[in-house]
Amino acid sequence: MISKLNIDASIVGKARGAAGNIAEEVQKFIEEHTTVTVERTVVRLLGIDGVDEIDTPLPNVVVDNIKEGGGLGNGAAYWIGNAMVQTGNTPQEIAEAVAKGELDLTKVPAQKLEDIQNSINGIAQKTVDRIGNNRKKREDFISNVGEGKKPYLYVIVATGNIYEDVVQAQAAARQGADVIAVIRSTAQSLLDYVPYGATTEGFGGTYATQENFRIMRKALDEVGEEVGRYIRLCNYCSGLCMPEIAAMGAIEGLDMMLNDALYGILFRDINMQRTLVDQYFSRIINGYAGIIINTGEDNYLTTADAVEEAHTVLASQFINEQFALKAGVPEEQMGLGHAFEMNPNLENGFLWELAQAQMAKEIFPKAPLKYMPPTKFKTGDIFKGHVQDAMFNMISIWTNQGIQLLGMLTEAIHTPHLHDRALAIENAKYIFNNCRDLGEEIEFKKDGIIQKRAQEVLFNATNLLEQIEKEGIFSTIEGGKFGGVKRLRDGGKGLEGVMKKAEGYFNPFVDMMLGGNK
Repeated sequence: MISKLNIDASIVGKARGAAGNIAEEVQKFIEEHTTVTVERTVVRLLGIDGVDEIDTPLPNVVVDNIKEGGGLGNGAAYWIGNAMVQTGNTPQEIAEAVAKGELDLTKVPAQKLEDIQNSINGIAQKTVDRIGNNRKKREDFISNVGEGKKPYLYVIVATGNIYEDVVQAQAAARQGADVIAVIRSTAQSLLDYVPYGATTEGFGGTYATQENFRIMRKALDEVGEEVGRYIRLCNYCSGLCMPEIAAMGAIEGLDMMLNDALYGILFRDINMQRTLVDQYFSRIINGYAGIIINTGEDNYLTTADAVEEAHTVLASQFINEQFALKAGVPEEQMGLGHAFEMNPNLENGFLWELAQAQMAKEIFPKAPLKYMPPTKFKTGDIFKGHVQDAMFNMISIWTNQGIQLLGMLTEAIHTPHLHDRALAIENAKYIFNNCRDLGEEIEFKKDGIIQKRAQEVLFNATNLLEQIEKEGIFSTIEGGKFGGVKRLRDGGKGLEGVMKKAEGYFNPFVDMMLGGNK
């Protein structure tokens, strides 16, 4: 791609190199550790599901049993496989026995490691094959039926009731939406378990459960056939259950997942050690499943100034890119996040927003960038809000963004109604159609406002990345360099769920999935 911004490729290379070194240093820590969530994910991928008599999810029951016995460093797969060889039972039968107090996994006599691995690998391969088949099903649907043009029109549903969400999601698809994101119930990211079954009482959103995923996937496939367009389903695999939700989404055929390496640390105060280990396994799963990950850099601009702190967004994009590559996620599945969040009273703010959107596209040309709408400076004035959204849509088509989370004229008033979404979709469709090739027709003034702004942001981001490279990501977060938010390495939620791997640690899914999407 020829740079319209006159960006120095050598500076981009320096930034990417520094981010790569940051990720490499963290990867050493990741490789040495596991978490209760990673092991619950393994348990789920081995087919264990359901709840006990007091509605505790069986994956939690199994992992808690192993942890209490001091064996989690070996990996849940080892202990389940050991019990399978000893008893001849399936993983589900073993989990149910543990729940009834009939079996203590760490007290089962040790079997031959080769027999344990063979018993687990056969079951693991069936799950991996199922996830691979979901990916093929998506690709076949798109080949045979079709999909919307990029930028994909992305809207949210957030009723709290999965069945009401289905009604609203299908309506949005008929209005022209390409992606439906089911917003999670408030604070689900802080639960250290995944609720079970269909849910109807979420607050501010709907619980992310495997059954809810299945219900919505089926509904979107039905409406997709009707409208002649594949409709993508998005949810959230962040928080304390990040890889578990990634696994459930992969099994049920989701297409996008909010999956940022740093978001949970900064904005949900989840322990950084826990999050960094969890994000690796979650991204391995998403990469293999063909799921586009959406990162959350837009959130920095809700807690920090969009003009002064724009370089932190770019620095985080570089870091998210490198963590994703470590987990086998190709660039084509990296929905790196950024946002249109400058104060509308800023003179020439549109030019500065345009500079940053174009910069992101030039630096990450293969990534389907996820562009977030104005929210921070929405006032409840629906007429001004609709104009702000129109300007946001103009920049998106101009700079060839990949995923457009549509702004709502009623932002700052209430959760969108059906007609709010319809107006947002009409706004975007009108501008995208009328300005489809605008970006191909326009060049930027040499050393003008737009070029200088992009070059300044890149320069500052590179300096920040080189500083992080020297200090390390843990110290950088403790210093509040992202979004003005400080977190302690040993603070936050979930640290007790992190442990060192023992010699002979066993997780079959990493080897089966890592790089298997290429």
